[in-house]
Amino acid sequence: MKAKKFTKETILQMGIIDRNFDKFGIGDVVKVSQKIKEGDKERIQIFEGDVIAMSNNGIATTFMVRRIGANSVSVERIFPYYSPLIEHIEFIRKGKIRRAKLYYMRERIGKRARVKEKVLTKEQKQHNRQQAA
Repeated sequence: MKAKKFTKETILQMGIIDRNFDKFGIGDVVKVSQKIKEGDKERIQIFEGDVIAMSNNGIATTFMVRRIGANSVSVERIFPYYSPLIEHIEFIRKGKIRRAKLYYMRERIGKRARVKEKVLTKEQKQHNRQQAA
């Protein structure tokens, strides 16, 4: 008798629990709080930047955050969404974008390297609150 095998889809859905993070998308500015272990001490490090890409793949879902550091050096980090090391994700502001991946931002420097903020009217904000409830 053959052993029962899991399908690829079943494996990708295993271990998914609701993380209760703020909803965010590509182009948004987020603060990611990550647990860092140094020796026997543990601390929380915050990484704030623009979300330039997301890969929705079940338990392997990741998102890429890019920020401009000191001396105009850009830093990109890929975070696994369901990792227990991610303590909290805080949504800061919505970005105005027209693409699914913002890799073109890598070539930009100065003010052009920022994503414009999407400004919502009162009616749009109220409509979004009703959709969330």
